[in-house]
Amino acid sequence: MIQNDGGESTDQSILTGFGGDSSRVTLRRMTVDDQDEFTELVRASADLYGPYMSLPTTPQDFHAFLGKFADPLLAECLAVCVRDTGAMVGNININSIIRGRAQTASLGYAAFAPTAGQGYMSEGLRLVLRYAFEELRLHRLEAQIQPGNHASLKLVQRHGFRSEGCSPELLFIDGAWRDHERWSITNAMAGMVPSEPHPTQPAR
Repeated sequence: MIQNDGGESTDQSILTGFGGDSSRVTLRRMTVDDQDEFTELVRASADLYGPYMSLPTTPQDFHAFLGKFADPLLAECLAVCVRDTGAMVGNININSIIRGRAQTASLGYAAFAPTAGQGYMSEGLRLVLRYAFEELRLHRLEAQIQPGNHASLKLVQRHGFRSEGCSPELLFIDGAWRDHERWSITNAMAGMVPSEPHPTQPAR
């Protein structure tokens, strides 16, 4: 794979492998070629999201959305796909990557209605944790989740995230400032500490 200056892969292909992982899903970076499949799945999944998030449903919105991930050193948009068919079942974003003394990022994710409830996103999140901690060599990941989003809360709890409290009116979503619970996990908590720290991490 091609490496960027920070040591991470810039390949757009499948990001799995991870020692022969047997997951039913794979990860790959979202590209402009995903526009039609992604926006169609978002439209079909509107009832799942309610007031919790806003995803692109038009080509224009999709291109603006994808533009936020133009620099993989700052953020990545990953498609979660069924290994056997390549069908997209959801997406997980690694947002706001901060290096130096923090080595942290935040997660955003969405499952799609046709395959929701089948455990695919749980397997996808497990792969993203491995990718973020072992490949990107991040130290900490955070997810901000609205209190009523029970499916998302159960997902992070299942993977060992810890609660860090609630931030009132944290994000503007669906026409209002929404409260969000903060959940986090470190590479040590996940048992995925890299053998060497990221080169941008200070020695002391």
